Amino acid sequence: MERIDHLEHLDKHLVDELAQVARETIRDELREQTRKQRRRATLYAASGAVALYAGAALALALGLALDIGLPGWAAALITAVILGALAYALRGAARPHPATGPTAGGEARLSHAARSAGHGPVAGAMPPAGPAAGLGTPYPPMPPAPPVAPGDRAPVAGADGIDPENPHHRA
Repeated sequence: MERIDHLEHLDKHLVDELAQVARETIRDELREQTRKQRRRATLYAASGAVALYAGAALALALGLALDIGLPGWAAALITAVILGALAYALRGAARPHPATGPTAGGEARLSHAARSAGHGPVAGAMPPAGPAAGLGTPYPPMPPAPPVAPGDRAPVAGADGIDPENPHHRA
């Protein structure tokens, strides 16, 4: 019996040691990935700051060039309008655009209010194009006629053979 207890103790010790090694390995790997990502983020931030100053210098040069033939206030106003239009165009380009190609259920359509507000499709706003597995329509097909109870009579077509209950036969 002592030998089995000793083996259980060894198994438990081995599992604890293995878990400790796994934790240290994962911690070291995450630390290395974080270091690389921090360096990349710093380089992106520096790049953005330099681009901001380059844009400011370009705007100043444009204003000074316009100031040659115009009053200073007009040159500054024209430069501001140009920068505003550029910012608006960049904002529009940064927005995610909804899928414009045909899908299984037709084309994706947004209401005019949603398009003008700049929002993409809202989850649940449109029925799904099909089930996730792609096995056909998401809803069962509509029966050609309403169900008839055992004691009821089926709708009778008029004398001209047109069913008055069928909305497709109404004028």
